Amino acid sequence: IKELEKREETECIVCVTAQHREMLDQVLTTFDIKPQYDLNIMKQGQTLGDITTRSLIALEEIIEHEKPNIVLVHGDTTTTFVGALAAFYKQVDIGHVEAGLRTYEKYSPYPEEMNRQMVSCLADMNFAPTKLSEENLLKEGRKNIYVTGNTAIDAMATTVKEDYENEILDFAKDKRLILLTAHRRENVGEPMKRIFSAINKLTSEYEDIRVLYPVHLNPIIKNIVDEYLANNDKVKIVPPLDVLDFHNIINKSYLILTDSGGIQEEAPSLGKPVLVLRNTTERPEGIDAGTLKLVGTKEEDIIRETKELLDNNKKYEKMSKASNPYGDGHASERIVDAIIEKYAS
Repeated sequence: IKELEKREETECIVCVTAQHREMLDQVLTTFDIKPQYDLNIMKQGQTLGDITTRSLIALEEIIEHEKPNIVLVHGDTTTTFVGALAAFYKQVDIGHVEAGLRTYEKYSPYPEEMNRQMVSCLADMNFAPTKLSEENLLKEGRKNIYVTGNTAIDAMATTVKEDYENEILDFAKDKRLILLTAHRRENVGEPMKRIFSAINKLTSEYEDIRVLYPVHLNPIIKNIVDEYLANNDKVKIVPPLDVLDFHNIINKSYLILTDSGGIQEEAPSLGKPVLVLRNTTERPEGIDAGTLKLVGTKEEDIIRETKELLDNNKKYEKMSKASNPYGDGHASERIVDAIIEKYAS
């Protein structure tokens, strides 16, 4: 969006569904983005069907009114799929930013894997972050693929500050900080309980570690957190962080335990080992490069792999110094250049 706004050749109309209201607002503020359309669809206890139907009806009306040359959708959310579907219904071109990531497991991650695959059936321009993503798309018979790198790396160039300070980090002073994120739909329930149990055992064994956990706003997750982690004084529970704080806290961390997708790209660019709390990942480039390790959600596996990084400095250094496969910070420029070239005539 910021790159599109710089160019005289483009008019950028920003529409958000606010599928996640609070998280969205933090990002809009950090990057000074003012949407022309804010659908504000979020409601308590919303289902995927709620998000899909409310977004589709509203987005169709906006596309009909604005008549854009192309609708850009990003990543793998339900909003991404619905944005592409609305554009298709109005016979408007679709550009998919971060195209081609795959696990080929229908419910892992859920619903993101199928959101991505369905958008690929509709997209007219596929902006793949890596060569592997391009290969996935080619295998599926997709065309008009542009390998650009990932825009997440572009964003980090503007957010990470070496002199960053935050009182949130005071509890981990002179300790090794582990950043934990756990929120995926497929992990809610027993897998999440196993993750938190592993955290409790690790913090009881290691005096020199502290765990920072920005908790997702889902009330079901909050209940599990209260049950398992509320009494652990080596774990700090905080609300979701804005993107500036989050990127800088990644940079201050010793290692990351996560079931998130984006962090699998962001943390390696800062030299932070990532243990992925999932059974599959749509970002295997990081596994191949050695910056990520897939550990699943079994308690004993999480404990074993975390201890290895805490105890084995050689292993830690190898992961932290592995090369980042996700781009050079110029993905946005390549995407906008391709769009301008396509519509210049």
